[in-house]
Amino acid sequence: MYALSRFWQSTIGKKIVMAVTGIIGILFVLGHMSGNFLMFRGQGAMHDYALLLRTSMPLLWAIRVGLLCAVALHAVAAYQLTMISRAARPDAYAVRRPQVTTFAAKTIRWGGVLLLVFIVFHILHMTLGTVHPQFTHLDPYNNVRTGLANPAVAAFYILAMAALGLHLFHGTWAAVRTLGAARPAAQPLKRTLALVLAIVVAGGFIAIPVASLAGLFPEAPALQESAAETTTAAAETH
Repeated sequence: MYALSRFWQSTIGKKIVMAVTGIIGILFVLGHMSGNFLMFRGQGAMHDYALLLRTSMPLLWAIRVGLLCAVALHAVAAYQLTMISRAARPDAYAVRRPQVTTFAAKTIRWGGVLLLVFIVFHILHMTLGTVHPQFTHLDPYNNVRTGLANPAVAAFYILAMAALGLHLFHGTWAAVRTLGAARPAAQPLKRTLALVLAIVVAGGFIAIPVASLAGLFPEAPALQESAAETTTAAAETH
């Protein structure tokens, strides 16, 4: 326990925690994006996907708890590293030499805050249905279609996913460097893997609200939870 505490208290320990939890987050968003693409296959595919998750509740909850812990550790480590950096340099440099950097690196902290706000909203919107105007249990197709019909909501999703892309671009590169998987390069801005991942993930997520606004998801009758599904849901809550 003492060794673990010392590891966490060290700067490199916090960076390693950020790298590992960041990779966990990357794996999750790739899986989540793949599930979202079922929207283009229609209501039936999305309903089957929801049922698959429902029948795998122990695994699903294990993933949720693990992901929640990863996000919390990532956010806390990022905050503490920021405070350590500020404490080490309380006064700004009078003259600062230009450094090799990117827009993603400059906005990584504000982008992280935006993503945390988005995560809370997304859970309330698409998972719990608390702030969704027409939420129907086990009908994710219509939940997404109607939930993103509001241009303001769709715009917020697009903005958040753009921030996610920037976060992934800088974070993926930083993670592989922290874990020693990549050496310092003569061209530090050439980050092909990070760039491809950022474009694929951000573009994949953004495609959903854009398609919804464009009317590419046909209107479908609301699904009613069957008696068997209701019984299963009741059993899972006890």
